[in-house]
Parts: sequence; structure tokens; C-alpha cells
Amino acid sequence: MEIYNAGNYDVVVVGAGHAGCEAALAVARMGYKVIMLTMTLDSIASLPCNPSIGGTGKGHLVREVDALGGEMALNIDKSFIQSRMLNTGKGPAVHSLRIQADKIRYYIEMKKTLENQNNLDLREGEVADLIVEDDIVKGVVTKTGSAYYGKAVILATGVYLKGRIFIGEVNYESGPSGLFPAMYLSDRLKELGCNMRRFKTGTPARVHKDTIDFSKMSIQKWDEEIVPFSFMNKEIQKEQQPCWLTRTTEKTHEIIRENLHRSAMYSGDIESIGPRYCPSIEDKIVKFSDKPSHQVFIEPEGIETKEMYIQGLSTSLPEEIQIKLLRSVIGLENAKIMRSAYAIEYDCIDPRQLKPTLEMKHIGNLFSAGQFNGSSGYEEAAAQGIMAGINAVLKIRGEEPFILDRSEAYIGVLIDDLVTKGTDEPYRMMTSRAEYRLILRQDNADLRLTEKGYKLGLVKEDRYERYLLKKKHVEEEMERLKTTHISPDIADDVLKKANSTPIKGGVSLYELLKRPELNYENIKELDENRPKDLLKDAEIQCEIIIKYEGYIKKQLRQIEQFKKLENKKLNENIDYNKIDSLRIEARQKLNSIKPLSVGQASRISGVSPADISVLLIYLEQKRRGKDAK
Repeated sequence: MEIYNAGNYDVVVVGAGHAGCEAALAVARMGYKVIMLTMTLDSIASLPCNPSIGGTGKGHLVREVDALGGEMALNIDKSFIQSRMLNTGKGPAVHSLRIQADKIRYYIEMKKTLENQNNLDLREGEVADLIVEDDIVKGVVTKTGSAYYGKAVILATGVYLKGRIFIGEVNYESGPSGLFPAMYLSDRLKELGCNMRRFKTGTPARVHKDTIDFSKMSIQKWDEEIVPFSFMNKEIQKEQQPCWLTRTTEKTHEIIRENLHRSAMYSGDIESIGPRYCPSIEDKIVKFSDKPSHQVFIEPEGIETKEMYIQGLSTSLPEEIQIKLLRSVIGLENAKIMRSAYAIEYDCIDPRQLKPTLEMKHIGNLFSAGQFNGSSGYEEAAAQGIMAGINAVLKIRGEEPFILDRSEAYIGVLIDDLVTKGTDEPYRMMTSRAEYRLILRQDNADLRLTEKGYKLGLVKEDRYERYLLKKKHVEEEMERLKTTHISPDIADDVLKKANSTPIKGGVSLYELLKRPELNYENIKELDENRPKDLLKDAEIQCEIIIKYEGYIKKQLRQIEQFKKLENKKLNENIDYNKIDSLRIEARQKLNSIKPLSVGQASRISGVSPADISVLLIYLEQKRRGKDAK
């Protein structure tokens, strides 16, 4: 096949899913020329599984991508059909926004954004080869012979690499949703020394809305007050669509148990590992055999379609069995399948081959993001995508990389977990993975990250001004609350109404708000001088900071200790075999991962506290040696 020069770019992005979109937009918005190659333009920002953005932990990532100047939050705000804030019965650290998406509208709006973006070209084509010279990537080649040259390449291939669909005893080469798989790139990556692995995910059936008996189900309503995902949107008024809740029956379980041998998961046809926190219905029945039923959520795929997503019934059983088990679920007795459930296997890499910048360690200027890195989920992909895009540009510029640590963002937790610990299953973000989650709340992502995005050139003036205004309001309001004092004769009636203990002397509004039963709303009678233009977001920030002051201070002290080890940098060229006191396993792991700091080294499986002590002594000896010179 003859190869021709199809174009020269600063960055070539392979893949147009959520990672690819954020990567390409970041590059273009930072002023660099980028081309995004995709198997089909019809799959841009596709939602091949659940029709939603956000959820526990994941919502934090979306807010952080937004604060850095990314697109996902803005796009879902344009295209959602239902909004709910999860975990409101718990503390603010785990509050997470989850929004049902209109799949078609989400795709349309993102494609429109990409098409209108300066410096960004879209092109349909399957990448089959990488151009690599002297261990530096120079570009890509499509299977039709088009060569696109770039100073950096970002791989965001999702689940397309050697994708294989499994439905019962039937399996065949395919990407998600019946799209073509990418069959060539995996072999080339192996030739280049990439350690590839095989993961699995899956999706449930879609059924026709008119064949569902909703009268037998519980309606899952939306939040009356819509909280926008993007910090750029103050409020959104929109008619929302309901979801419904039903349950499996003993008949469902019986059908599954009788046909387990026909499930690709249990027949041995699928040998790869699937996501732990999104199990198939077969797994649920086997692992939780004591449960008489399981929840099933019925979610619309959009306003202009009657396809309904059956969350909770992901399966790789044969089609005829899928029909039986669906019709054994309450309210689905007459359901008609529009799309069958399936499992899909795909190639991805061991992410421990990546630097914290998401650049390959052994191939210069080759970055990767998303499910190709072993993660699961749209949100995890978007977070990696924007970081890969940023760091590709910084590498081209010859500037210092942009790395968020575990105390700065959920994005930092996500990437550090992947590149330091690796993963033996599709990685999913959860609030429990973040040690400093009281600091890393979704509500303050803009206060944590907007300044950083502005310095990178991703955050534009209107967003930056909005951030500065919120920051100013929070600072001024905190000071006002501390200096506004209330006397007992004024406060007692109000406190009595709120079932709060009377005060014996003058007390500040700041002190009053520390009480769990009091909030801005029920003390407004005591606060005649409250600024009328106070931002609602600033009000929320002040209340959270005040109520959790003790815990926040404690976590800030923990972060201070964490930073001490993070700031002890390790040279990437250290040969750990020459540090005699390290254990053999530690030497092997450290030489493989090449941590950038003692903090990162301490999180590597197989590196013990004793090994960390050895590293600290080694660094001190090196420092003294330099001082002596």
C-alpha cells in the first residue's frame, strides 16, 4: 500500500469518544493545530452504554474537567433530560450530580462544538500504524494509506481495539453498538513494546417504551431545583423526563441459573476481566444468591426515541434467553427488545507504562487516555483526555508538565492510581478512593482548579471573571459572618423555631452556623445586612466551610504531611538496582514504574515503608554530596 502525506499537525488524536473530544479541544483551545481521527463521525462522544453523565465520584470528575475549561459539563447541560443530586442524605464530600442524557442530542451538541472549534480538523479513518523514529512518535497511518504527521499523538481508542461482541454462544469482531472494530493498531503497539491486556465490559438490552407497563413500577422523579453541571451556567429551566424502578423476580433468577452454561461469561468464551462495580445480572444471581430480587432501572435514551435502557440487566446470555428473563421482570412482561444486550472484549494497555503526564515511558510524545488506559466510564475518559491534551501541548512547548496530585483533584487520584498502582479490571472512580475528599468536593472544583486552567490558556476571561467573583464573595462573606454579632434577645425566638439551644451572650453568625440544625435559610431573620447580591454558590461554600471547619483543618494538616513526600523528587534516571539496601521486589517495581517522587513510590504495590526509609536516606546522602561539592 502506498502511503501519502495527508497533513501536518501539532497533535494527532486517535479516537472521538469522551477522551478524544476533551484532548482535541484542549489542544485547539491552547492554540495548537490538531486533527481528530475516528472510525466514524457518527460515534463522536457516543454513549454506548448507560445514558447518563456523572454519579458518585464521577460527578466530581465532570466538575473538575469543567473548571479546567473542558466541555463535558457544558455539553450535558445542553442535552440532559433529568437531573438528580445523589447522596444528599450524607455529607457534602460525597454529594454527586448525575444527569440523564439525551444520547442523540449529546452527540449533536458535541459534534457541533468540535466542528466550530478553530485549529481542529475532524477526519473519518481507522488508524492502523504509528510512525515511530528513534523511539519518538512522528505521526499515524490509516488503513487507506493516509499519513498524518504530528509533534505528538494521543491514543483515545476506547473499546475498539480488536473489539469482540459476545451474545451467548455467538461472538464476532465488532466495536460497541454494532460499529466496526479497529483490528490493526494493537499488533503495532505490541511490536513497539507496549504491554497489552484484555478487558471486558457490557451493556443491557434496550426495549420499546410502548411495551412497558409503567403502572407496575415506581417512578423515579427528578430534583425540582436543577443544579447545572457547568460552573458557567447559573440556572437551567427545562421540562424533565421520569425514570422508573422495578425489580427482578424469582422467575428471573431461575431462568438465569438454568442457562448459566450458555452465558459467555460462564461458558469460558470470555476470559477477560469486567468492571467489578457494574456486574452482569448473571454475576449478581451467582454472588448474591440469598437476595430474592434485584433493582432494575428503566431509563429513557432520549426525548425523540422510544428506546429504553434497562439498567441492572447487563448480560451476555443468548437472545432467546434475554427475552425470557426480561419478560420475567415486573412491568416488562410484554417487553419487545430493540437492541440485544452484549458483552464486549477489547485490548487496552497496562497503564503503569505511562508517566503521570499520560505519556508513554518508552515512546516519546505518545500519550494515551480513557478506556485504552484500563479505566471505565465516560467521566474517567474525559478527565484523562483533557490532561493528555494539556500535557501534549506543554511537551511541544518544552514547558513543565501539568500534574495534579491526590490532594488537588479527583483527576489526580484517578491518574495516580492508574500509573502507580495499575489495575487488573476496568477502573472506576469512587469517592472512597480519594483520601482528601472533604477538600475535593464537587462544589468547590472551580475554586480549586480554575486558576490553573486560566494559566494554561484553557479558561477564558468570562469563566475566570466568574471564578474571581465567587472567590471574592466567599472571602467577604466569611469575614462578615465572623464580625456580625447577635444578642440573645434578638436570637432566642428564631433559635427556638429551629429547635436550637438559646444563647447566653452575644455570638457571631459564624458561630451560629456551626450548629448542625442551623443554615442560611433559618437564620435569615437574624441577618438584616446579608448582601442581596450574594451568589448562591458562595453561600453554599461558606456554610460548608463553617460547618466542617474542624474536619477541614485536620485534612489540611494531612495534606501538608502528604506534600512533604510528594515534594521529595526522584530522578527518572535513577538505577534502583544500585541502591543496595532496597529489597529485590522494590528495585524491580521502582525500575518499572520510575516514580517522580517519594510519595508516588510509597504507593507502589511491593514497595514497603522500609524501602521508603532507604530512599529518604539515599536522597539525603545525595543532597549532602552535592552540598559538599
